[in-house]
Amino acid sequence: MPRSTSRTLEKGDGGGGLVRHTVLPNGLRIITEAMPTVRSVTVGIWVGVGSRDEAPSLAGASHYLEHLLFKGTKRRDALSISSAVDAVGGEMNAFTSKEYTCFYVRVLDTDLPLAVDVVCDLVTSSVIKGVDVESERGVILEEIAMHEDDPTDMVHDQFAQVLFGDGPLGRPVLGTVDSIESIGRAAIAGYYRRRYRAQDMVVAVAGNVDHAAVVRLVKKAFATAGLADLQAAPSAARMGDRRLPVAGGVRVVRRTTEQANVVLGTPGVSRRDERRFALGVLNAALGGGMSSRLFQEVREKRGLAYSVYSYHAQYADAGLFGVYAGCVPRKVDDVLAICRDELEKVAAHGITGDELERGKGQLRGALVLGLEDTGSRMSRIGKAELVYGELLSVDQIIERIDSVTLDDVTEVAADVLHPRPTLAVVGPFDEDRDFGDAVA
Repeated sequence: MPRSTSRTLEKGDGGGGLVRHTVLPNGLRIITEAMPTVRSVTVGIWVGVGSRDEAPSLAGASHYLEHLLFKGTKRRDALSISSAVDAVGGEMNAFTSKEYTCFYVRVLDTDLPLAVDVVCDLVTSSVIKGVDVESERGVILEEIAMHEDDPTDMVHDQFAQVLFGDGPLGRPVLGTVDSIESIGRAAIAGYYRRRYRAQDMVVAVAGNVDHAAVVRLVKKAFATAGLADLQAAPSAARMGDRRLPVAGGVRVVRRTTEQANVVLGTPGVSRRDERRFALGVLNAALGGGMSSRLFQEVREKRGLAYSVYSYHAQYADAGLFGVYAGCVPRKVDDVLAICRDELEKVAAHGITGDELERGKGQLRGALVLGLEDTGSRMSRIGKAELVYGELLSVDQIIERIDSVTLDDVTEVAADVLHPRPTLAVVGPFDEDRDFGDAVA
């Protein structure tokens, strides 16, 4: 019988304490960060499944399942789950992305046993009743409608769909009206059994905790669910995405809005690409703050838009880089022309030394300031274990940021920003409206 393996990953950094790691015989990974100066604890279970793992007939199943796991287990109904956490003043929630799902609870440190028991119970022992599948179907359809009524959200999904086409990364996390209406109880229960396996999960806990105590609590919770002695089995295959990103595609979605919402962008880099640190500095300089080029050129100097920024997203084997702007429709051509011009300038010439240093400072500050609560610490260690398989300390990440040079930024800018940009537009325009200059 395989035995549990444990190791210490790092000794306190950035205000935290020991980060320790244990792998149980069933493949479940448990990682904790001790924060002895706080009185709270956040428990999260990260599951390596998201919308890119869905066949087209199951589009939206990962997010659908996230909803259903709160509806009841073999030991608790939906009210018992929420009441248990409410009774101790805790917070409980979940989210689904393209590559993972996370369920988490934040409570006082004295209520750690309850938090571990509740979140492990709902993740491992959902009953997925047919009546709950039907009730949540209506809730998710309302969520899709709400999403489509918000053009600032919708335009990002449209951009991903144009860039990645009908491949897994191009599909919306929520699914579509057609796919949600067609998913039945048997299909989603089967998806749950195949995808929610111990070896594909990470239990991450941060706060005033002792690692050994957390391991004991998690073992007990998984034993109650009947999963303690299961040996690790082959994980379900991740849906591949061999479709190459589209260069120069355009999608216009007509909506009767007072503002035009646009995203102009290109393929980016994957999350394991070492150039991601240089791209982060580039993003900060180009559109990451009030001193960025896009903010200064579009808003401060010309007053063409209230909101303008750049962003990047990274996946296991791909990525994207985008520029978002919201403006009155009559100004959309001017805004796009400026954004395209700035992208071309940076692609050809890189950024300045001052921009380099501001970009590094912005990344350093955002990293450290974003880790001042147990929830963010839990997310850092859980996501690192699940999607990277390693944990870089805060100091190591800062070293990577500080080591970025102007040549590094120039190289990644030339590579990422060189292709013809892809464009998504949501606003009061006909679908055949010509935006050719923006993607020529």
